[in-house]
Amino acid sequence: MIGALLKKVFGTQNERNLKRIAPLVDAVTQWEPSLRKLSDQALQAKTVEFRERVARGEPSDDLLPEAFAVAREAATRTLGMRPFDVQIIGGIVLHQGKIAEMKTGEGKTLVAVMPVYLNALTGRGVHVVTVNDYLAKRDSEWMGTVYKFLGLSVGCIVHGLDDRERKAAYNCDVTYGTNNEFGFDYLRDNMKFRLEDMVQRELHYAIVDEVDSILIDEARTPLIISGPAEKSTQLYVRVNRIIPHLKPEVHYTKDEKSRTVTLTEEGVAAAESLLGVENLYDPRNMDLLHHVQQALRAHTLFQKDVDYIVKDGKVIIVDEFTGRLMPGRRYSDGLHQALEAKEGVRVENENQTLASITFQNYFRMYKKLAGMTGTADTEAEEFAKIYNLEVVVIPTHKPMIRTDHPDCIYRTEREKFQAVVQEIKELHAQGRPVLVGTVSIDKSERLSRMLKREGIPHQVLNAKHHEKEAEIVAKAGQKGAVTISTNMAGRGTDIVLGPGVAELGGLHILGTERHEARRIDNQLRGRAGRQGDPGSSRFYLSLEDDLMRIFAADRISGLMHRIGMEEGEPIEHRLVTRAIENAQKRVEAHNFSIRKHLLEYDDVMNQQREVIYRQRREALKGGNLKPTIMDMAEDLLLDIIESTTDEKSYAEDWNVEGLRTEVQRLFGPGLVPSDAEMADMTPQDLKELLWQRVQEKYDAREREFGETLMRDLENYVLLQTLDSLWKDHLLNMDHLKEGIGLRGYAQQDPLVAYKREAHALFDDMIHRLKEETVRILFHVQIRQEEEVQQLRQQHENQPMYYGPADGPRAPQTVKKGKKVGRNDPCPCGSGKKYKKCCGK
Repeated sequence: MIGALLKKVFGTQNERNLKRIAPLVDAVTQWEPSLRKLSDQALQAKTVEFRERVARGEPSDDLLPEAFAVAREAATRTLGMRPFDVQIIGGIVLHQGKIAEMKTGEGKTLVAVMPVYLNALTGRGVHVVTVNDYLAKRDSEWMGTVYKFLGLSVGCIVHGLDDRERKAAYNCDVTYGTNNEFGFDYLRDNMKFRLEDMVQRELHYAIVDEVDSILIDEARTPLIISGPAEKSTQLYVRVNRIIPHLKPEVHYTKDEKSRTVTLTEEGVAAAESLLGVENLYDPRNMDLLHHVQQALRAHTLFQKDVDYIVKDGKVIIVDEFTGRLMPGRRYSDGLHQALEAKEGVRVENENQTLASITFQNYFRMYKKLAGMTGTADTEAEEFAKIYNLEVVVIPTHKPMIRTDHPDCIYRTEREKFQAVVQEIKELHAQGRPVLVGTVSIDKSERLSRMLKREGIPHQVLNAKHHEKEAEIVAKAGQKGAVTISTNMAGRGTDIVLGPGVAELGGLHILGTERHEARRIDNQLRGRAGRQGDPGSSRFYLSLEDDLMRIFAADRISGLMHRIGMEEGEPIEHRLVTRAIENAQKRVEAHNFSIRKHLLEYDDVMNQQREVIYRQRREALKGGNLKPTIMDMAEDLLLDIIESTTDEKSYAEDWNVEGLRTEVQRLFGPGLVPSDAEMADMTPQDLKELLWQRVQEKYDAREREFGETLMRDLENYVLLQTLDSLWKDHLLNMDHLKEGIGLRGYAQQDPLVAYKREAHALFDDMIHRLKEETVRILFHVQIRQEEEVQQLRQQHENQPMYYGPADGPRAPQTVKKGKKVGRNDPCPCGSGKKYKKCCGK
């Protein structure tokens, strides 16, 4: 009550934001008459003038009115499109590093031109992030006309470009591309062995189109680059054969809300019997238990043509939010292999993670971040808490006149689809275009079969036909058109009404199911009623729909029984629609909690990632790494002396044997003085003598190899060892995260325990990095410089896969000067056989 009163007096936060922006819009408009009189050359010369003013230190905010007006005039001349005042508002919001929520059809693509132009004047590059290659290419060519007219360079990052082409695109003033391409390029750059091979510049300013799809829907799936790991795939096939023998509620239970499936005691006994093992929970069988659980998930929680499709003998993931295929992406932790076994296609080898980052942490690295979408306000809290991004709702250019009808709810899915077909039939007879939204490929094809039986011509747009997507969507507003589509999130193509359609009532949106997120429903609704067009929308639901069945069916079913509803008769009431929206809000809050929780864990990993990547870049920049190597050697020597000697005891009481073993292991034989020489030494004397001998030995190796080769070798060994240990660390962190939840049973906060143990693992990795780097450099034998180059090339050319991955630890690679048999003593001096040491 008080809140409503305060809003009336002071206005909402959004209204106050728009009031503050209004004078800036007026200032942009005031420049218009003078700029309109300029020739093309004079208008283009403004870019040079602006760049000079920026170089002199003038803030971009001071340039905004004139620069926006120049971009507006350039768009009018090159595209014949003059941005409206509401589009200027949207552009200002984007320049301020906020999210502009603009209804579908309000021209978001054009809105971005003005803030992109202003921020590109710094010469530090602007990234415009889209959801697919088609939109990136289309927008870079379409809006690129404006930028090129004003003297800016434009690049586009799409799948299939080589590093040279990528680097050229990133060096442009404006670079279009997809979120996946930008993220993977960042990871790949941090695996390179030379600075000049890196393609990205610093992350300066990004505008993310369909920001809710990228920063929220895809936030739970990290970008992962993985390499092949040697592990048998036969176990997946063996375990897959037993799953059909396990019965639901007897051998396992599943929870659809949390997407989990659990073996019962009877299930464990049955699995043990079928697999021929005594105890599935024996530590030796933990890998087998994990395979059983993943196979159960594959069979009970993942549906063909809903979560994935099988195409050309491969299991391809279907994006649950956009309905798009995601070739090259794989489920992690062996789940993808379990699905391949289930579908009877070739089971691919497991992969090992080489590099990983979440979209949250990638996009938070930009100095300034902004976004646009038609639906962000429902997730405003999440944008504020996780990304520190404020959502500003931009008014429409023309009033919205679309009619949103209340939901119709039926008892069964069969009744619902019959009603859907009947409505499509009636509207088609009138000539009104209809866009039907479905939640899965399976449902879209079922509805298509029903329409074929009724003789209604229609188009089906889903992940199986996405190459025709733009053409199909563009025609969806023509008279009599019927288009069935999976989720419309981020389709990016306007539906323009054909001749005479507006008079018939415009495009009708027919949703066949509610999504867990209201945002996705609003995106579907938003396809109608663009720029003041007429239109309407209605959702048809049934008590058998997932959202209704899991969250709201009991209450509404009871209501249907009490009022004596007949078969085929729907409930249609605003109260019911509100009840469903409340259920969606609860699911949204739950999902936000999951994403926030995951981010808290990933933040720990992110801090470590930043340290490692910073060290890598420093190593690449440094040129001469000898001081770094010698610092490592001195730290290790000090650790050895501290652990084997004691200031308060005589030399004969020291652990001389341990001292000799450790010094020989790391630095080679012949460095430790004899017992007689050590008799009168203090630990400090010993440290000084040993450090002198270590330095002399390293200098001798440098003279032997030559300074140039030694610098190359230091660079290669440090980076190779760092990459190898980082891969191991990623695997260890995955295992730590899997089991950390159990700490709650011991009255420990799992997150606190995770941070503590992750820190210990990281410290251990850094210590091993020093040990391995020093040990290899003091023992390696190289006959010719070409061997170092061959090693580097071999490392750079390792196969990589993109998407969630898993797998065992990668073996370390150490190049020796001569061929060594697997059972020979290892040349590193460890005393072990070569196959058990460096030859692993």
